[in-house]
Amino acid sequence: MWRAVTAILLLVISNAFMTMAWYGHLRYSSTLGVERFGTIGVVLVSWLIALFEYVFMIPANRIGFVGTGGPFTLVELKVIQEAVSLTVFTLMAVYVFGSMRLAWNHLVGFLLLIGAVYFIFRS
Repeated sequence: MWRAVTAILLLVISNAFMTMAWYGHLRYSSTLGVERFGTIGVVLVSWLIALFEYVFMIPANRIGFVGTGGPFTLVELKVIQEAVSLTVFTLMAVYVFGSMRLAWNHLVGFLLLIGAVYFIFRS
């Protein structure tokens, strides 16, 4: 059980870094001062942030994968990662970036995502 929880927690942390690496420059470029270096500067800063994504993602997959002693198949890990990714992205879009308001269609989409997780884990 601890391997499952650890893998999921590491995926959450990894996805927080991923979201910042992919979208953080849209909000924080002027704060960080990277806009004076243009796109190359933004890419390099994003790569640096993405390094931390991998620092957490790789151990999460190794801990969680059934082939290395974890509880999840490769497909299950991928579906968990996608569910975590969308959840983290949505929370950060609402609370960190302040660029999104949740509506009924988002709730429906999340329910469908939960359904996908259910069907992937169903024997």
